[in-house]
Amino acid sequence: MAASSRAQVLDLYRAMLRESKHFSAYNYRTYAVRRIRDAFRENKNVKDPVEIQTLVNKAKRDLGIIRRQVHIGQLYSTHKLIIENQEKPKT
Repeated sequence: MAASSRAQVLDLYRAMLRESKHFSAYNYRTYAVRRIRDAFRENKNVKDPVEIQTLVNKAKRDLGIIRRQVHIGQLYSTHKLIIENQEKPKT
């Protein structure tokens, strides 16, 4: 993978993770983060430039979907779940 392509993929990965952490619903947020990580790990060994470009284009579409869904989720927010209100242990 070319250096510019690698940088583009990493930027896209970070943007998707960053944006998905804005989901107001805990279940959507954790699912999105897990699904993004799994998808990128699954495709990390792809070498074909055409397939890489196809995957990058799909990820860009998915990023747009995530952004729209985050915005819609903020319009119709709900109460936090009990699991979200727990304090994290200090280590």
